Amino acid sequence: MKVTVHQSTLEIVQGDITQQEIEAIGNAANSALAGGGGVDGAIHRAGGPGIMAELKAKYKGCPTGSAVITGGGNLKAKYVIHAVGPRYSGSAKDAELLSSAYRKSLELCSQHKISSIAFPSISTGIYSYPLKEASGIALKTVMEYLKDHPEIKLVRFVLFDSNTYRVYEETLKEITKAQ
Repeated sequence: MKVTVHQSTLEIVQGDITQQEIEAIGNAANSALAGGGGVDGAIHRAGGPGIMAELKAKYKGCPTGSAVITGGGNLKAKYVIHAVGPRYSGSAKDAELLSSAYRKSLELCSQHKISSIAFPSISTGIYSYPLKEASGIALKTVMEYLKDHPEIKLVRFVLFDSNTYRVYEETLKEITKAQ
């Protein structure tokens, strides 16, 4: 599914984020930037040890709700933006932190003149963020950012399984219908 947001494109696809031919991919990282399971592990396996070496050399971790950037290693993408979403607790702060993780990632794109990025569904795996709520936060945050940032031409959500894709598609339809 694809929609236009001002001068940019927002699309949702089902697939493997490590195979995207795009300038940057977002990574659902942990605050220690230590690698892990899920999408984080897949990105580090596909990108090779250079990504971890760069993380260790440049950063001493990353606070929840923020993001850092490295090269893409062996990936097709030139950059990886490591965003740290919250572990779901049910507090109102969770939504702020999740939104901030996406926004900080997009700010890094703007700063580094990156015009396209693919995101996974941050915090919805082992961090247990409810998928429906997380999809709304992710999509609304990206759409809001794109209104004032035409330098980002494409934001693609690459969702690993059909259920996640379906939830994001339903949420995007609801948001665009309400506008």
